Amino acid sequence: MAPKDYAAEKEKCKRFLQEFYTEDDFGKKVFKYGAQLVALAHREQVGLHVDLDDVAEEDPELVESICENAKRYTGLFADAIHELLPEYRERDVVAKDSLDVYIEHRLMMEQRGRDPAETRDPRNQYPPELMRRFEIYFKSPTTSKPKVVRDVRADSIGQLVAVRGIVTRATEVKPMMVVATYTCDQCGAETYQPIQSPSFMPLIMCPSQECVTNKSGGRLYLQTRGSKFMKFQELRIQEHSDQVPIGNIPRSMTVYARGENTRLAQPGDHVAITGVFLPLLRTGFRQAVQGLLSETYLEAHCITLMNKTEDDELGAEELSEEELRSITDEGFYEKLAGSIAPEIFGHEDVKKALLLLLVGGVQQAPKGMKIRGNINICLMGDPGVAKSQLLSYIDRLAPRSQYTTGRGSSGVGLTAAVMRDPLTGEMTLEGGALVLADLGVCCIDEFDKMAEADRTAIHEVMEQQTISIAKAGIMTSLNARCSILAAANPAYGRYNPRKSIEQNIQLPAALLSRFDLLWLIQDKPDADADLRLAQHITYVHQHCRQPPTHFTPIDMKLMRRYISLCKKRQPVVPESLADYITAAYVEMRKEARVSKDTTFTSARTLLSILRLSTALVAVIYPTAKPALQADRQAMCCMCMPSRGQTVGQCQYRRNSRLPKSSPSHG
Repeated sequence: MAPKDYAAEKEKCKRFLQEFYTEDDFGKKVFKYGAQLVALAHREQVGLHVDLDDVAEEDPELVESICENAKRYTGLFADAIHELLPEYRERDVVAKDSLDVYIEHRLMMEQRGRDPAETRDPRNQYPPELMRRFEIYFKSPTTSKPKVVRDVRADSIGQLVAVRGIVTRATEVKPMMVVATYTCDQCGAETYQPIQSPSFMPLIMCPSQECVTNKSGGRLYLQTRGSKFMKFQELRIQEHSDQVPIGNIPRSMTVYARGENTRLAQPGDHVAITGVFLPLLRTGFRQAVQGLLSETYLEAHCITLMNKTEDDELGAEELSEEELRSITDEGFYEKLAGSIAPEIFGHEDVKKALLLLLVGGVQQAPKGMKIRGNINICLMGDPGVAKSQLLSYIDRLAPRSQYTTGRGSSGVGLTAAVMRDPLTGEMTLEGGALVLADLGVCCIDEFDKMAEADRTAIHEVMEQQTISIAKAGIMTSLNARCSILAAANPAYGRYNPRKSIEQNIQLPAALLSRFDLLWLIQDKPDADADLRLAQHITYVHQHCRQPPTHFTPIDMKLMRRYISLCKKRQPVVPESLADYITAAYVEMRKEARVSKDTTFTSARTLLSILRLSTALVAVIYPTAKPALQADRQAMCCMCMPSRGQTVGQCQYRRNSRLPKSSPSHG
């Protein structure tokens, strides 16, 4: 293979940046990268993203070269932009920082005192990295398929690769030195050292011509004000569980995010990252202790948030009028609930409750306290009633979620573990399942199998929405603003109707009171129901889809966007309803004292009713004004029991669109 003429390749990059254009609706030429160059020249933009699909329209061979040797072509594009910027500068930059003033002063001093015939050491010349105030990022072409983390191997070194995974760790953003500037204590000359790795060996002796000639042995001192720094963040991504071969554990990869790519991903996010796969170059003392093994990392160029199951980006666009009309037709509440796990037969009321869990209530924050808006639900039922299937579907449907089981989780795995940061060596906290599910849903299966010591870690999360840590000298509170969806079996394997609810559940009252809804799902023999269930299961196995119904289930992507629209609503309780709610709550407390069929009724029960009701109003009226007044029927149709029975019925239920159900209200 003949060596490339990189001067000609740089001219190609220049030509592309200057000449590429698209046409708008009126047929007018829009120079996409020309406008970005103007913004770079005026310091209105920092990063320039080169879409390789645009390059493919002009020169497909150049795209192939960039993908094969991305590190070199990043430098070529940077050189091309550095030469083009003076042509696009229409005015002087008004807002100058300390590095601008430093460079201007040094250039002026250099021109004043420099001999034209003098030859200087390259280390005494301004490196291009110090003069550039922009960053170059490549966006991979749509024709290239993303790789699995375990398939990124030695043949991908230096190439532009795309991988997908879940972010398990993200460090704090810290300044990373890109160019180190030194000053000699003898001759006063400045020396510059570009740094390409996380560690480097500082220069000690001055390389200037004056110190070498006079053999004065000038020593160098680092000047922080004259050095250049860049934002730096280290990410750790792990491959998806469906990509792991049989008998293996998930692989991880280190990602270095610099500049504008920092703070784009949080732990728990599902991301697609395009970057350059490189070996970690260690210098100085660390090179001596490294041994025979070499580490690798991915230098991020493009970080995109993704949905968990589909191959599309996380949709943030608003719903159109046509899409909203297709959802909010007659009986749309039943349609929305029926679209949750449509392959599972029945459980209409449970699915409606899960829909309200995804939307959530209104977060209240009076001065000095916080009242959660997340809804917690526990599915307590006989074996074989599809509790785990419902949990796994909610895990796939929710944009942010974590799925775990009782015996497979420890208290540390749920909250946070103390780890040593491999980059800085200091002790840091790595979030567990509840922290990774922040602003999402944490699904816990086999809840009754958890050890008592591990289960106590959930108490603070379910009410205070935080995790307080005091380990290894770290005392802090981590956010865990997530809804808990738990599934458990009764204490005797099956629900025993001869015993009370407390005897069947055998969970502490402190934990039960934190659940907004406790569903007791019983598997009772019934000839008609058993026949319909058997026909449903047989049809699903025959055709790999749910039987035809009177409505078409809503697509999962559309459901996510509709739920995000409902979350923006902030319903409030009208004054006309406040007296009724307080009177009904007092009546519930009175009846709970004499009835043995209900669980303990506390003030949390009243808060649960308010949360469920505001979530229901947000689902039914998603496009109303934010300060929506909840009408009396919508407020009470969910779960205001008129009698203290296990069957929590509402006196408005016969007039509402909800069928009768059998939740036990916690």
